[in-house]
Amino acid sequence: MEDFEKEIKDLAGWEKVENKLSKNFKFKDFIESFSFVTRIAIISEKMNHHPDITISYNSVHIDLTTHDINSISKNDIILARKIEELI
Repeated sequence: MEDFEKEIKDLAGWEKVENKLSKNFKFKDFIESFSFVTRIAIISEKMNHHPDITISYNSVHIDLTTHDINSISKNDIILARKIEELI
């Protein structure tokens, strides 16, 4: 397992919680939240690396983990960076 501590620290607002990278996002309303999640879905499908996402009106919670290894992998770091580019 690789050590991604420095890369995680460079991801603003992302936290390592157990074996996941987690972050909460707030938006103006449900439409903005859903639009954000739709853009994530397109990116994650192209990467074949899918996050766990919870939407609650104007809030989106994302957990990134690699289920095969039950930990954070390079793909999680890459996807977190791509998600940040959407903001």
